Amino acid sequence: MWVDTKPSWIRTVLLGGFALPHIWLRTAGVTFVSTIMTVLYETVPQVHYSITSTPFTLIGLPLGIFLGFRNNAAYDRFWEGRKLWGSIVNTTRTVARQFLTMIDAPDASAAEQAELKTFQQEMVRYVIAYTHAVRYHLRDMTPLPRIARVIPEDEVCRYKDSDNVPIAMLQRMGDRLLEARRKKWIHPFHAPMLEQSLSALCDWQGGCERIKSTPIPYSYTVLLHRIVAVYCIMLPFGLMDAIKWATPVVVLFVSYCFFGLDAVGDELEQPFGMDINDLPLKAISRTIERNLRERIGDEIPPKTAPKNGVLV
Repeated sequence: MWVDTKPSWIRTVLLGGFALPHIWLRTAGVTFVSTIMTVLYETVPQVHYSITSTPFTLIGLPLGIFLGFRNNAAYDRFWEGRKLWGSIVNTTRTVARQFLTMIDAPDASAAEQAELKTFQQEMVRYVIAYTHAVRYHLRDMTPLPRIARVIPEDEVCRYKDSDNVPIAMLQRMGDRLLEARRKKWIHPFHAPMLEQSLSALCDWQGGCERIKSTPIPYSYTVLLHRIVAVYCIMLPFGLMDAIKWATPVVVLFVSYCFFGLDAVGDELEQPFGMDINDLPLKAISRTIERNLRERIGDEIPPKTAPKNGVLV
């Protein structure tokens, strides 16, 4: 996600934006074809073939509406993903607080109290590891090397054959809470609250997986790509009679507009990737880790710093 300070209006217009690296080749190609067509039209009488601008007016209006609709749908997916990760942030903080306050044994011996405190710290670290595991899971990367820096190696080995590591970690946390209940460390009234918090984490993760695994229908995307491409390629035939040598310039701006809107929709459609405008899952996970490690007195890692103005 782009987090750099907002530049001036002039700099934004001239240097801002990240769509051009994705569309410059197709924009340049359409403009080149338009230039060739214009030169032939103006210099070779035999190729004086043109159509009116009416078809392009009729197609351009609904095309703009369809592109806007698709971009709105893509942004809704982006914003829902951010809300789900906001819920993960809040729920992990709640779970950590519950582990530190609802797991207790006031009449236990000093040795059991030390064991209880170690158990609380391990459970909070498990929540930290779970957060990183969700991030890697959504980005189709193995989370085991990252969570090995948070939880013991023998715990990491449990998930070598797991297809969905975060869900397996939630199961492990549930099993460890069951052990604590059998040791009378959790009051029967508190057990449902802890279970509800773990269930909430499962719900938020499921919402993210739903966005990731259910893209905008491919046929809709293909149709828009084709219409935009044909529209921009055929556009010179509707302009050459009216604007002559200015046709390539107009085609350049129009194609940049349509190709840019198309590219923005593609980039926002999957908000959990590594593109510049995707969600900064690493920074969010590090924030959770910093907050939770502070609660148990661990060394707090530094904040994730943006690289070239971008958080990943």
